[in-house]
This record gives sequence, C-alpha cells and structure tokens, in this order.
Amino acid sequence: MANLVSSWSKTTQILPENYIFPVDERPGSGEVPLCQNIPLIDLSATRSQTVQEILHASQEFGFFQVIHHGVSEDLIDDTMKVVQEFFNLPDDYKEKLYSIDPTKLPTRSCRLYTSGSSYAYEKIHLWRDNLRHPCHPLDKWVHSWPQEPAKYRDFVGKYSLEVREFSLRMLDLICEGLGLEPGYFGEELTGGQLMSINHYPRCPDPSLTLGLSKHADPNLITVLSQGRVYGLQIFKDGQWLGVEPLHHAFVVNIGQQLQIISNGRLRSAEHRAVTNSTEDRTTIVSFINPSPDTIIEPATSTLDSNAPRFRPFKFKDFLKVYEEKKGDAEAMIEVYKIKP
Repeated sequence: MANLVSSWSKTTQILPENYIFPVDERPGSGEVPLCQNIPLIDLSATRSQTVQEILHASQEFGFFQVIHHGVSEDLIDDTMKVVQEFFNLPDDYKEKLYSIDPTKLPTRSCRLYTSGSSYAYEKIHLWRDNLRHPCHPLDKWVHSWPQEPAKYRDFVGKYSLEVREFSLRMLDLICEGLGLEPGYFGEELTGGQLMSINHYPRCPDPSLTLGLSKHADPNLITVLSQGRVYGLQIFKDGQWLGVEPLHHAFVVNIGQQLQIISNGRLRSAEHRAVTNSTEDRTTIVSFINPSPDTIIEPATSTLDSNAPRFRPFKFKDFLKVYEEKKGDAEAMIEVYKIKP
C-alpha cells in the first residue's frame, strides 16, 4: 500500500525521482491556454441541430462537453462525494483491493492501483491512484465493488446506469449523423462498460510529472465527469489546450473504435491530465467498450465511394497492441491502416 500516492504524498515536499518525466514529456511550468472554442452541446436544442453539432465537434476536436444531459445533478454530486470518500479510507481497507500488477489479474476484476497499467514494470510512475471495475450488467458486477463507503454501491450503481443511458443516446445521435442504420451500436459494440475513478493528489511540483500521459482512448466512447478542479488538456494542431471544467457538464471523448468505424470521418482526441500543488482532483470516467471478440471495421454506409481505410480486427487484439504501443494514437492507427 505504500505505493498509493494518496497514502504518502501529503507528507512529502519533494517529488520522488521515479515520478519525474523526461523533459520532452513533462508539462513544464509554462501556461497552457484554456481553449475558448471547445464545442458545448446543449441537449435541450432540436435533434437536427444537436446531431450536426456533435458530428462537427467529433470531426474537428474528437471530443465535446454536454449540458442538459438528463443525468441528475444531485446524483453527480453524490457520486463524486462518495468516490472521494473512498480514497480517504484507511489503508488497511484499500489494501484488500490493491494490486501492484493489474495485468496479471482477470480483466474484469475490481481493483485499485497506482500510476499506469503496470506499476511493477514502470520506470516512471504517474501521479495518480485509480479504482476501476466493470459495471454492465450491473447485477452481475455490483457485488464485487467496494462495500465502503456505505453508499458507494448505491450511488455509483445508479450513476453507471444513467451514464450508460446517456452514452447510448450520444451513440444514437452519432449514428444518425454518420448515416448508419438505426441501432447500429447494439449490444455487441456496447456490451462492455468500465468505470474508472482517477484520484490525483496535490503534487509538490506539477511541472515535472503527469497524472495521465498523452494518449487516445482505445474504446468506443468515453464520458468524463471532471468535477470543479482543472486538469484535462487536449492536444490539437500541435499544441496543448486546457479544458475548463464546467460543473455538472460531461466531457465526451470519441474513442479509437469510433474513429475506425467512421472510416476516419471522426477523430479520437489525444489528451492528458496534469496535476496541481493546491488541490486534490478526482474524476469519474465511464468507458463503453465492444465485447472482446467483436470484429471492428469501417461501417459500409460510411464508405460511399471511398475505400475502407482500416482493416478488420477483434477488439481484444486491439487492446493488446494498445498496451504495446503505450496508447500512442498515431502508432495505433498505423497498425490497422490499409496501406495504398
């Protein structure tokens, strides 16, 4: 448990060497500008307007923020509070869920770990702790979730259901915008849902480390609740741009599977998480994934007169390559791109 950043970081004033990133990867002390034109989708607008705005945002940015999304603000607040309480629990309780090497555990386990996918083999660690567990179907997995705090299963369970419903709604709108047949994103493409809760404690020197390294999401679609504390940055047109947290808004990321299904019409945004020296930051992430053996390929109706740009593959094989490439978006796309 000594590895969990939240267990020891409050008493340190110097960043340990194994958390200091190489010069070309660390965020540095320069200001990253807040992006002023990040798409903000209001779901209370007309359907046709919403479809066009989502399609444009997914093509230009690869992500967008959503307001009036239908998920209760009280539920969002209660869920954020209970997951923050989890990271303040005594170490002896959290030890029951902790693993130093999640790669050796069943892929659908509920586990707490620190840093990246495999702390045991990393040279440089991320400044974060992470709790993750599957959540669809809820009745199959909820029994494996933490029993403490007392309301964890209740609030996170309700939240996971509502965020899944919201995610499927987003996919229906994207489906319409791409001209896919209704119901294209059925259970085979959306059968997996993973809840990932990131905790980034206050850091003695945020200029030298990262909460999450630059990457693109390997799944279908991601929904992020980032609370009130800034930390999300996206990489666009060769520069990093900050994403201002809008309280109760959702950040929606286009995953690499959607980029491929759309034959490259949509883009998966590269992003990272930075730390700060004054406040802890906790985020709640819901990943919608295809089932492991699902074949992913460009949808026929996205091709028109264009040839497919990507070869078919199984989602589980994509995830293996993703680990090998360490989330490098360009390297991943090159693996599956059909060469002329």
